[in-house]
Amino acid sequence: QVQLIESGGGLVQAGGSLRLSCAVSGRTSSSYAMGWFRQAPGKEREFVAAMRWSADSTYYADSVKGRFTISRDNAKSTVYLQMNSLKPEDTAVYYCAARHDYYYTQGYEYPYWGQGTQVTVSS
Repeated sequence: QVQLIESGGGLVQAGGSLRLSCAVSGRTSSSYAMGWFRQAPGKEREFVAAMRWSADSTYYADSVKGRFTISRDNAKSTVYLQMNSLKPEDTAVYYCAARHDYYYTQGYEYPYWGQGTQVTVSS
């Protein structure tokens, strides 16, 4: 079993930055893949970014490419999502997710999820 706990959300003005954290515990290994997803009110959940825990590859949604960066700290068993140049359309609840092996962009491929953290970007 894997437990994920997100933190770092908040209210920020457009153009600002936030860093989300996802603390990972339980039965994990370097073969895991981590993903960040988000869901805005009235919209479907969408993929944001993903990486293999080994950090040998990352992948981003076109909407955040060049602005967001996914990374991890092995010593802290934590995955991060650094979000720069935030836009009002980035407002959503952000979720961390985990799965074995390689990453996917479809949320249903991930069996483990955190509780989410709210990000609100004001214009």
